[in-house]
Amino acid sequence: MIKTGVFGAGGRVGRLLVDGINKDPKLVLSSAYVRSEIGFSVPAETLVTNEMKTFLDASDLIIDFTLPEATEELLATAIESSPTPLVIGTTGLSSHQQNLMKEAALKMPILYATNMSVGVALLNKLVYMASKSLPDFDIEIVEMHHRFKKDAPSGTALTLAESAAKGRDWNLDEVRVSGRDGNIGERTDKEIAVMALRGGDIVGEHTVGYYADGEFIRLSHTATNRNTFANGAIRAGKWLVDQPNGLYSIQDFLQL
Repeated sequence: MIKTGVFGAGGRVGRLLVDGINKDPKLVLSSAYVRSEIGFSVPAETLVTNEMKTFLDASDLIIDFTLPEATEELLATAIESSPTPLVIGTTGLSSHQQNLMKEAALKMPILYATNMSVGVALLNKLVYMASKSLPDFDIEIVEMHHRFKKDAPSGTALTLAESAAKGRDWNLDEVRVSGRDGNIGERTDKEIAVMALRGGDIVGEHTVGYYADGEFIRLSHTATNRNTFANGAIRAGKWLVDQPNGLYSIQDFLQL
């Protein structure tokens, strides 16, 4: 049995992770990190704590779907005193936080993905292939999420944009457009637009469009519930515990 801890167990995905771990015959919920009360029942043997090192020491695997500041604290503590395999699904990480994750990966295996969906992992590969095969098509990306999402564009949309840019050997920072307003002139040949919409309770929709004169292609993915992300993270975690130290992607796990 793999002793598994959920960082941010009281969150939307955190609670789904708790349910999924409790149902998995290869895992046991050893610890749950919450800032205050957890708000629902967990097995009697599960450690519920807000002390970071105690939480890390209690588990062979940690799954994290929280906020960037919380992930930063988790990484810093793991580097300092408690190296533990980490599956991280937090989005909106700063450059500093991403560099901290790379530093931590020297001491423990870490799998980081802006989206734990198997479908999105495949979509990224298809986007790379399409961008490479359709060099004259304009690329436009649109994502939509629920009204409570804090970061924009979504981490998934930015990862898709990165895949599209790599397919053309472009630097995404040099070609990304985040909004259009006013008399801005014609669209250039070398840009990738990433637009964010927010509303209602939409779990997540991402569409990458390729547009040319006379035809267009759209590649899209829709998540209908958050179990998609929780189940993907649990599957990835069971794989990660057997890997050497290093930074891994969901594509590594799926061998895409």
